[in-house]
Parts: sequence; structure tokens; C-alpha cells
Amino acid sequence: MLAKRKMRSNELASQVGITVQNVSLLKSGKVKGIRFSTLQKICEVLDCQPGDILSFE
Repeated sequence: MLAKRKMRSNELASQVGITVQNVSLLKSGKVKGIRFSTLQKICEVLDCQPGDILSFE
């Protein structure tokens, strides 16, 4: 979604209010959970739905 929106990780991090390191962890799939409020902010910034950026493995 970042590429579709032509947005960089640091721009997303600043708009959402999280660190660039956390964005990197989210992108790599190395996190075990995410707060709904953070997910909501990410989806608002990227103009997408949670299913567009999450997958169940």
C-alpha cells in the first residue's frame, strides 16, 4: 500500500505517530500484535481497509 500511495515509511510513521522502526517491523511481519487505534490510523493515512494490509497465516 505504501508503494501504491507513493509514500515512504518515514512519512507514514510521522503521520501515524509511530517510529520508523515500528513501521519496518510491521512491514517485515515481525510483530505479534498491533493496537486497533494504530491500525485505524494507518488505514486512514493509506486510505485502505485492514484486509488490504493484513493477511492471516
